Amino acid sequence: MSFVVTLISNPAKPAVTQDLIEKVSALLPATPLIKELKAQVAADLRVDNCAKPEGLESSVYSILADAPVDVFIQPQNGRRKKLLIADMDSTMIQQECIDELAAELGLKDKISEITERAMRGEIEFEPALRERVALLKGLNTDIIAKTIETRITLTPGGKELVQTMKVNGGYAALVSGGFTSFTQKIAEFIGFDENKANTLLEEDSKLSGEVAEPILGKQAKLDRLNQLTEEMNIALEDAIAVGDGANDLAMICAAGLGVAFHAKPKVAAQARAKINHGDLTALLYLQGYSYDEFVTS
Repeated sequence: MSFVVTLISNPAKPAVTQDLIEKVSALLPATPLIKELKAQVAADLRVDNCAKPEGLESSVYSILADAPVDVFIQPQNGRRKKLLIADMDSTMIQQECIDELAAELGLKDKISEITERAMRGEIEFEPALRERVALLKGLNTDIIAKTIETRITLTPGGKELVQTMKVNGGYAALVSGGFTSFTQKIAEFIGFDENKANTLLEEDSKLSGEVAEPILGKQAKLDRLNQLTEEMNIALEDAIAVGDGANDLAMICAAGLGVAFHAKPKVAAQARAKINHGDLTALLYLQGYSYDEFVTS
């Protein structure tokens, strides 16, 4: 059996030093084969013909101490995935779209508090979405385009993640509890093959305060993951899922590699992989891609 320890830092704050690599190497049951994925940013430490020692994760985290480095330990085989299924808000983009729309009505603080509770899993997603959308009633729909242009920023590494996986035969699906008026644009910007989300209902070019039913929530995200693996004739093990909120948990736990990305505590506690420091290129390093394999155009 071969396993690999991957160390990842944020490209904007490289922290995978040679000293750190040597300290982690000393914890392993055999001398690892070290592959630099990007200098000072990410590295693989592969150990062949050895089982992963019990308690290795906690030992590595002890070595990391306060270093801004994410770590993941997995079998070497089967790392590269054929399907990416991703959340949008606070994952592929750096904001929550409904909170930014609320800002146009002076309601951002009120709505963002509900959003935060829903993402933490403290309240159910579907009724929380209906409550927040109702507060947007009367907002001009042309504000949506303005919000995308002036308030929404892509999360660093997202384009590289999607484009690199696609060039290598992967399929990319954006599945959001947000709104199609946002996902359609974001999916186009980044290069997703498909996008699914909720639909804001309109009356006379204004938001009606209602969202089309049924609401796309946690179960719908999981359902789309299962549908895609069936359509592509691949196993769930061949999928990587990423998100930050409680409504992402089902797909994160079902996918072969589920990643909690700068996630809420409940999500981070249950996901196989946690990225607390890196950007979205971390998901490529988790799959064993080197920086020189990234598609950056």
